[in-house]
Amino acid sequence: MAAETNPIPSVWARRQREPEQPALSREAIVREAVAVLDADGVEALSMRKLGARLNAGATSLYRHVATKDELIELALDEVFGEIPVPDPHASDWRADVTATCEAFRATALRHRWLGSVIGQAGLVYLGPNLVTVSERMAALFSAAGFPEPSRAIDTVLSYVLGMSTSEAAFLTTVMRSGRTEAEFIARLMPSAEKAVAEHEFLAAAFAEAATGAVTDPAALRHEKFAYGLDVILDGLALRLPR
Repeated sequence: MAAETNPIPSVWARRQREPEQPALSREAIVREAVAVLDADGVEALSMRKLGARLNAGATSLYRHVATKDELIELALDEVFGEIPVPDPHASDWRADVTATCEAFRATALRHRWLGSVIGQAGLVYLGPNLVTVSERMAALFSAAGFPEPSRAIDTVLSYVLGMSTSEAAFLTTVMRSGRTEAEFIARLMPSAEKAVAEHEFLAAAFAEAATGAVTDPAALRHEKFAYGLDVILDGLALRLPR
């Protein structure tokens, strides 16, 4: 009889084996994988390195996780458990959606690898935390009266993911420079201003943002994110039945 194959390329569609080592659980493996991803990024994650950190051979890990892609899928679902979604309040749906988006952004900036791997979460999002976040967001938009809540969710999350992925990439560059964000920007600013000096609109924009970028860059990044999110929600509000 042919061996059973996975009909869907997702760790959640495969039956979990019984552990060979009681102390080595899927949960422990995933927690350690998240720690490696947070510290060193996706490129540094390997089954061999993870096994060494857990004092276990790669063979033992493969009893719980079949591939690196499965491991990333599990790690992604793990960090989605950090995103709280409030209970829906139809009268203040914007506040609920804003709070969720802020939480998503904060999670993506804590785990800067998230944006680069979210497309690897299988053909469908089957992880329990991903499913829970999706269901609770659908409840927010449904309670607000949106006739197609899934379309609204896609629109909002595309914006949040795009912005937070760009932020995460920038902050990773800053971290690797060994400087603070303010120091990094201050060092970069003279070259940036010189590059745009002959471009009227860019020069004006740089001049306006220069002070905030150096004195409180985190606040400036948040302000940009909040502005764009407000624009998205303004547009979605026009879709609500009158």
